[in-house]
Amino acid sequence: MNLQVFREYDIRGVVEEDFDDDFVVNLGRAYATILHRAGKKSITVGRDCRLSSDRLRDLLLEGLLPAGIDAVDIGVVPTPLLYFSMLHWQMDGGVMITGSHNAAEYNGFKLGVGSSTIFGEQIQEVARIMQRRDFIAGGQRGRLQARAVLPDYRDYIRGQFKFSRPLTVAVDGGNGCGGVVAVPLLHELGLKTVDLFIEMDGRFPHHHPDPTVEKNMQDLIKAVRDARADVGIAYDGDADRIGAVDENGRIVWGDELLIVFARAILAKQPGATIIGEVKCSQRLYDDVARRGGRPIMWKTGHSLLKSKLKEEHAALAGEMSGHMFFADRYYGFDDAIYASFRLLEIIDRAGCGIGKLLADLPAMANTPEIRVDVPDERKFEIVRKLADYFRPRYEVNDIDGLRVKIDHGWGLVRASNTQPALVLRFEAPDQAELERIRALFEQQLKQQGVM
Repeated sequence: MNLQVFREYDIRGVVEEDFDDDFVVNLGRAYATILHRAGKKSITVGRDCRLSSDRLRDLLLEGLLPAGIDAVDIGVVPTPLLYFSMLHWQMDGGVMITGSHNAAEYNGFKLGVGSSTIFGEQIQEVARIMQRRDFIAGGQRGRLQARAVLPDYRDYIRGQFKFSRPLTVAVDGGNGCGGVVAVPLLHELGLKTVDLFIEMDGRFPHHHPDPTVEKNMQDLIKAVRDARADVGIAYDGDADRIGAVDENGRIVWGDELLIVFARAILAKQPGATIIGEVKCSQRLYDDVARRGGRPIMWKTGHSLLKSKLKEEHAALAGEMSGHMFFADRYYGFDDAIYASFRLLEIIDRAGCGIGKLLADLPAMANTPEIRVDVPDERKFEIVRKLADYFRPRYEVNDIDGLRVKIDHGWGLVRASNTQPALVLRFEAPDQAELERIRALFEQQLKQQGVM
């Protein structure tokens, strides 16, 4: 059993190498054990459109049903619809089989207990249960039934949003699960769409379904410019992360979207708490504070941010990667489809695009997320060694990796929780200062045999 698949907030790996039949069946038994310990019994089960997802669903149920867990199969859906089924139907939990934005050979499991997904030490406990084979069964075999969640989700969206004009929206579904849900809803609400790669295809033949990577957004940029669309929206493979392109064909990064959402919420909820993560621009935290909100910088990770959102009774949380969590008017989980409707609502009411809405932001030079391939067994060690260099010399925030303040800018290095990689990001008042900060980090990484 490869323990590296038990990550900070989900279980994820290469299917052919990490998820043989015994592993997945035993994962089902271990998940059932976690549910029984919590006094839970009835869950929903969803899966994405990857070629391996059907097999993993069948094997997982081989572990869950004999252990006495009742399962409602909601079929091939975006991850947010799994979360929606858990909360809207008041289930005891739910499991989503998805590789999210990873390449086609990956897949994974997000495990929900009660109203939220487990993470951190709870996921490590799943690994320990599997190693010890310390499984608990619930006596009578669980029941399996099928139920569609989309009708309830569609009613929820249609009941919350109305638009005054037929906006033109370019939508890149990335051949994942999001486009086939979002586009019909957009049409039902009177909006026009320019459709890219909406059909589901678990091989992801057109481009990798990750909107944080610039090259994956080029088709959407072209579509926005060619159609003179009001906005472009991209979904990752399981539609829990949103990407956007403004009316000028410029990529709008996750922290900039968070500013757009935060401003709209703060206009109606003065003093609201808004949570970002360590990769977000300093402009986000300054803008929230300037508008009377309470900004909080927190760790990266969808489960970690959802937990912090509840703890702080925040209205909104979000990540650079495009996870957006609305407690304002919603359930507080990351739903890129819902987030796209909130974005369209803001554009409709403002009468202008995102570019104009953000035109007053102070100019800063910054990079997108930069991923550097590093083996899982080395990435945390490298961050620790860089900490030994930076801590005596600069102001360091180590809540999640190292965010190092250097003059009027900052640099970040942290270990990815989902991939064998380090994540870097840099920001400064101008390009020359940005390059200086970046070079300082890259020099230290080279000394560790990276880059």
